[in-house]
Amino acid sequence: MEKRLFLGDEAVAQAAIDAGLSGVYAYPGTPSTEITEYIQNSPIAQERGIHSRWSTNEKTALETALGMSYAGKRALCCMKHVGLNVAADCFMNAAMSGINGGLIILTADDPSMHSSQNEQDNRFYGNFAMLPMLEPSNQQEAYDMIYDGFELSEKLGYPILFRVTTRMAHSRAGVVTRPMKEENKMNCPEDGRQRFILLPALARKRFKTLLAAQEGFVAASEASSYNKYFDAPDKKLGIITTGIAFNYLSENYPDGFDHPVLKITQYPLPRTLITKLVEACDELLILEEGFPFVEEQLKGYLGTGLKIHGRLDGTLPRDGELTPDSVAQALGKEVKSFYTVPPVVEQRPPALCQGCAHRDMYDALNDVLKEYDGSKVFGDIGCYTLGALPPFRAIDSCIDMGASITMAKGASDAGVHPAIAVIGDSTFTHSGMTGLLDCVNENSPVTIVISDNETTAMTGGQDSAGTGKIQSICLGIGVDPAHIHTIVPVKKNYEEMKNIIREEINYKGLSVLITCRECVQTLTRKKKSAKQ
Repeated sequence: MEKRLFLGDEAVAQAAIDAGLSGVYAYPGTPSTEITEYIQNSPIAQERGIHSRWSTNEKTALETALGMSYAGKRALCCMKHVGLNVAADCFMNAAMSGINGGLIILTADDPSMHSSQNEQDNRFYGNFAMLPMLEPSNQQEAYDMIYDGFELSEKLGYPILFRVTTRMAHSRAGVVTRPMKEENKMNCPEDGRQRFILLPALARKRFKTLLAAQEGFVAASEASSYNKYFDAPDKKLGIITTGIAFNYLSENYPDGFDHPVLKITQYPLPRTLITKLVEACDELLILEEGFPFVEEQLKGYLGTGLKIHGRLDGTLPRDGELTPDSVAQALGKEVKSFYTVPPVVEQRPPALCQGCAHRDMYDALNDVLKEYDGSKVFGDIGCYTLGALPPFRAIDSCIDMGASITMAKGASDAGVHPAIAVIGDSTFTHSGMTGLLDCVNENSPVTIVISDNETTAMTGGQDSAGTGKIQSICLGIGVDPAHIHTIVPVKKNYEEMKNIIREEINYKGLSVLITCRECVQTLTRKKKSAKQ
């Protein structure tokens, strides 16, 4: 046992290794990316042969992790919050089948949308699937919960949803590690066909089993050492706090709490502890990072007429992260400002890197589209989304992974011409290929630009599943070879690129332009490594 300084993500990763992990499956997404990267770079993980290659998307990651669990091994599946939308099909049904080897599904939520298109709270997914959940309040708890969580998963027989948020993932603290466990031996379930084949007749039985397991989930939560009741003298107010919000509350009471506090970090809600707080206090204040998850449930089942304050009544802001100051205001405390931001400091919008291949692609696209009225460019998730900002202002939409191609097709079906889709190589293999098949099947008059920088650039340059394969994938899906073009987006090829875009826009069918040049950041790192 030793104490080490860890990011929350690193604490999770080290705990998984120490708990006997056999594989981590993930697609890069802030704020979860560092978990898989830590395992990839761990000498112990390499020595043990722990699987740590990136998956093509979150759905394939979770399905593969479930396959490892089926074989009796312990698996960790990591994603940012919106990734669970992609993996939801497997997630919901894994709650029906249950697991064999321990399976922890980590969702890294992003309140305040630091690097995301929404700030959904995936505790609602956990309730929807009726699965137990863990939500650490600090890095030590994150480590301990993961270390013990695989055993809890195996004991209960179900996956565990593990929720962290951006501040937890990306802040550091000292963590005491524990002895390393051996990996599970391979052991496929004897009753696998009854559990893992979700034909209706079998699924109906599994659902009854899941319902019957709820009592055990609640009992585990009631007995959990992570759910703690702190008594205090002033019972006019009782406070329920979850996850990292417990830290913000503690910062406002350095000498101990004035009011009774119930800290919840394991779900389902521990009703006995809640009842104890409710019976002792006149009013409740709910402090939770994200949506009013606990608050809504309390209003649903207490039925006592007790006043409940939180995000729903405006005591706390409805959106964004909590802070020690916002918690202090909710408690009626005076908030002191110790510093101010000088007025000369202005925020600068993010921009594409100098030398980025996306720049030449957008310049050429914008030049050509000046010749057409009513053109629309449908963008996607990646660093090329910055093409929406000045000086390019080149795209008209950015909704979710892969939506550029399908939205362009739908707009084309509605009569929009030209309808352009811009998508990156990693996003294309993540969620764009199926949309391309829809376009192939109808030979839709859509021009698709796959801006291939040979990496997953937005999240730090992880491997891209499609590197060196994009053209072959398009051919395999069925795009007419005469309308697949590959070009290096540099100034000397600028006019040729414009001519290809123009020709394919005028073609009344599907075309794909692959602009291929390595990300300037990953190329720079490679050159530095080569010199060392």
